[in-house]
Amino acid sequence: MYAFTSAQLLLIPDWKLPLKLYLDACGEGLGSAIHQVQIVNDKPYGGPIFFILRQIKPTEARYGASQMECLCLIGALEELHYYLDGNVFELITDCNAVKSLLSIKTPNRHMLRWQIAIQEYRSNMTIVHKAGIIHKNSDGLSRWAL
Repeated sequence: MYAFTSAQLLLIPDWKLPLKLYLDACGEGLGSAIHQVQIVNDKPYGGPIFFILRQIKPTEARYGASQMECLCLIGALEELHYYLDGNVFELITDCNAVKSLLSIKTPNRHMLRWQIAIQEYRSNMTIVHKAGIIHKNSDGLSRWAL
């Protein structure tokens, strides 16, 4: 709770620098955050620009972990379109399914729709897998969704 109430420097995006989009989903909610490394007071500072969190809907509660992470990605792309459209960004997730979403040969209807939605960002996006234990930027958001 302290992290949400203490003074935190929210950065204004520098459109010349790459962004980092952190994603996480759990049984309670979806969380994502945009970060960027900028020079603040002559030192590199990796700080947040924007946070998104929401509870999952009753119908989404039936999704598996892979679908939940992909749902989180799609929601983040829709909500953060202004920040991500045309900008280079690194997508950081703790789920390998997000990485493989783009290469599924026979996707179900949800995955097919999500594949199409992701195509717009594919050339500017690099997907990076980070183990859950060190993926804390959005992990807390997904578990704290109100």
